[in-house]
Amino acid sequence: MRGCFAALAAVALVAGQAAGAEQAGGKDMKMPAFDIEAHRGGRALFPENTLASFANALSIGVTTLELDIGVTRDGVVVVSHERGLNPDLARGADGKYVAQPGTPLVQLSLDEVKQYDVGQIRPGSIYAAQFPDQRAVPGTKIPTLKELIDLVRRSGDSLVRLNIETKIDPNHPDESAPPERFVGLLLDLLRSEKFEDRVMVQSFDWRTLQLVQKLAPEIPTVYLTVQGGRDPTVFSGKASEWTAGFNPAEHGRSVPRTIKAAGGAIWSPYLRDLTPELVAESHALGLKVVVWTANQPADMARLIEMGVDGIISDRPDLLRKAAAEKGIELPAAHPVSP
Repeated sequence: MRGCFAALAAVALVAGQAAGAEQAGGKDMKMPAFDIEAHRGGRALFPENTLASFANALSIGVTTLELDIGVTRDGVVVVSHERGLNPDLARGADGKYVAQPGTPLVQLSLDEVKQYDVGQIRPGSIYAAQFPDQRAVPGTKIPTLKELIDLVRRSGDSLVRLNIETKIDPNHPDESAPPERFVGLLLDLLRSEKFEDRVMVQSFDWRTLQLVQKLAPEIPTVYLTVQGGRDPTVFSGKASEWTAGFNPAEHGRSVPRTIKAAGGAIWSPYLRDLTPELVAESHALGLKVVVWTANQPADMARLIEMGVDGIISDRPDLLRKAAAEKGIELPAAHPVSP
C-alpha cells in the first residue's frame, strides 16, 4: 500500500507541476510548479519580517516571500506578524524590550514605529529558544510594505511573489484597522506600485478575503485554517467568528468545500490538519493546497509526497533541499542586500 500511495503521489505531483499556471478558484494563479515560501522571510535564519530576512530569502532563491501586515495610525501598511509591538522583538531607544502586551500598531504613527529595533530576539525568551541559530541584526527597523516591494525590485527577481497575511482578529477589533480600511489601504498601495499581479492575500479572518475578492478579484485569496490546538479558527460543525459567516456544516462538514463556496483559490491548512484525502478533495475542487509551517525535512518530504502545491517554512534553505531531493526544479537565487 505504501508503494502504491507513493506512486500515486508522484503522479499527482507531476500533474500539479504541469498545471502550475492553470486556473484555481476561477483565477489565473500563475503559480510555480511547487511553491517554496519563506515564512516571515525565513525567521529561523534572520529576524522575522525584516528586510534582512527577505533579502536572505531572495539570495537563497524562493518562489514566494510570506509576510504579515498591519496598519499604522497614519494609514501606512507595515510588515509585522503581531498586531502590536512584540515584547520579544521590539526594543526602544533605551535598548530595553517593550513591556507586555505591546502597543497596537494602529495606535502608533509610522515615525513612532520606526523608533524600535526588531533585529534581535529577547535573550532567554521561549522564542529565542525556538530559533537559536537566528542571526541577530541589531538596528533593524520594522519595514513598510513599500520598502519590501522596493527590495524585491532591487533584487532583479521578476518571478518571486508575495503572500501577504492581514493580521486582524475579529475578537480584538481595537487592535487593528477595521477590515474595510485595512483592505482598502493594502489594495491602494499594491495598485499604486503596480504590484497586484505578484501577490496573494491570505488570512485567518475570512472577512478580509471576502473584501479582496469583491474589490480586486484578480488577486488570489488564501484561506488560512487551524482546526486543533488551543486556538482553532475553523470547526467542521459550525461557523466561527473567523469564517465570515461560512459554515462547514452546510458544506458536508468539509473545509475545502467551504473554502470553495467562499470563493477561495488556495487552502492553507496547518500541517497537522492535512491528510492525503483532503489534498485530493481540494484538487478535485480546483483548490491549490499550500501548507504551513513545516520546518523538519521529514515533514517536508511527507507533504511533498502527499501532493501539496507548496510549503511555507521558517527554513527555506532546508525546504529547497527537500524539494530538490524530490526532483522539483528550484527557483533561481537573486543575491541582494537589505
